[in-house]
Amino acid sequence: MRLVLLGPPGAGKGTQAISIVQKYGIPHISTGDIFRKNIKEGTQLGKKAKDYMDKGLLVPDELVVDLVKSRLAEDDCKKGFLLDGFPRTVNQADELDKVLEGMGMDIDKVVNIDVDKEILVKRAVGRRMCRGCGAAYHIEFNPPKEDGKCDLCGGELYQRDDDTKETVSKRIEVYLDQTMPLAQYYSQKGILVDIDGQQSIDKVLEDIVKALGSES
Repeated sequence: MRLVLLGPPGAGKGTQAISIVQKYGIPHISTGDIFRKNIKEGTQLGKKAKDYMDKGLLVPDELVVDLVKSRLAEDDCKKGFLLDGFPRTVNQADELDKVLEGMGMDIDKVVNIDVDKEILVKRAVGRRMCRGCGAAYHIEFNPPKEDGKCDLCGGELYQRDDDTKETVSKRIEVYLDQTMPLAQYYSQKGILVDIDGQQSIDKVLEDIVKALGSES
């Protein structure tokens, strides 16, 4: 099963990714993980990526594609993979298609977790983190037993700087502008699966599994 996972910040991609890779026995591949691994191992691609990142520049598509290509060539990807965070643009998707074609593969399905912007903002703005142990809470969906205090270690709960309404809204707008055209791109290929991400976590996973069927 070769999959791409799409969805805006706060859609619950991380949670669903864990369940998907466990169910289908495939590796979860994110560009962030690839960057960190190559930089840590000091590979040529990793050094090139670090040069851009150290200068505060975006890593060029060509280099990102090369990094992803090297990861997909590893043995654990032979039975499939779940790509998360890549591709982000139609250009990257087109380059990915070329890479996969050269490897004798293609994408089976693209799972797009869809959530209304207003709900995404509400989810993010209500998040609280523990300064002590890093546990996560939500003032509405998963509140602590005592307001402002962590259930696990008693540490102070705080709101991250990037979880303000303005910051979250901007982050979602950037996603929609850059990434939503991908949905159209994959829809035209007939491999896009839209999933209602406003349901319970279990129901979202159930719908994903149902949409993917028994393909492998």
